[in-house]
Amino acid sequence: MTIAPTRPRVAIFATCFNDTMFPKAPIATVKLLRRLGVDVEFPTEQTCCGQMFTNTGYANDAKGLVRGFVDTFDAFDYVVAPSGSCTGSVREQHEMIAERVGDQGLAREVDALAPRVLELSEFLVDVLGVTDVGAYFPHRITYHPTCHSLRMLGVGDRPLQLLRAVAGADLRELPAAEQCCGFGGTFSVKNPDVSVAMGNDKARHVVETGAEYVVAGDNSCLAHIGGLLHRGRTGVKTIHLAEVLASTEQDPA
Repeated sequence: MTIAPTRPRVAIFATCFNDTMFPKAPIATVKLLRRLGVDVEFPTEQTCCGQMFTNTGYANDAKGLVRGFVDTFDAFDYVVAPSGSCTGSVREQHEMIAERVGDQGLAREVDALAPRVLELSEFLVDVLGVTDVGAYFPHRITYHPTCHSLRMLGVGDRPLQLLRAVAGADLRELPAAEQCCGFGGTFSVKNPDVSVAMGNDKARHVVETGAEYVVAGDNSCLAHIGGLLHRGRTGVKTIHLAEVLASTEQDPA
């Protein structure tokens, strides 16, 4: 008797920031993955990864969210997130939180789950083995590599591989691309003047490319950059990587 191989269970972790303010990104992620033949699920029990608590030193408050993340996603083979920031928090901070509050059992569970939590470009390139996802986006674009995806996750040029394969797209190189945009979560609240100065540098470089859209894998950074671009009346729009890759029409999804 031949036993048919089971398909991996894949879940999307939408993230609270996307769910609350930028739902197009997780919706585009699901649309894209299903177009590629992935039967992605959306566990409704998911909440926040706890990064805001973690980054401000409230380990005890973050523990419940770490526990909730494990309980929600442990049954899945892969968890895909349209956010380098939140993926980085899960992979690099959740075990630290569990250990800091003295819960070694939770730390072991996190250690088992964390490698299965992937940022979107990692899942597409490393797991599915694709760079051309059949996208069509006839616009001038430039790509901002967000700090967590670049420095914490080490996604490298995976997003650029995907964008270079998008039909109709004119991908422009972003000057000083690896410089931080200045958002940094609570950094922008605690150090607003420095944050805005860094953001203005990033916005200026975006405008220099002549792009119509700046693309990134984190809507938190795009919110910061986009606000400054809008305030400067540049006409440049922001769009999440997932939305570009999910697009097959004349206009973005």
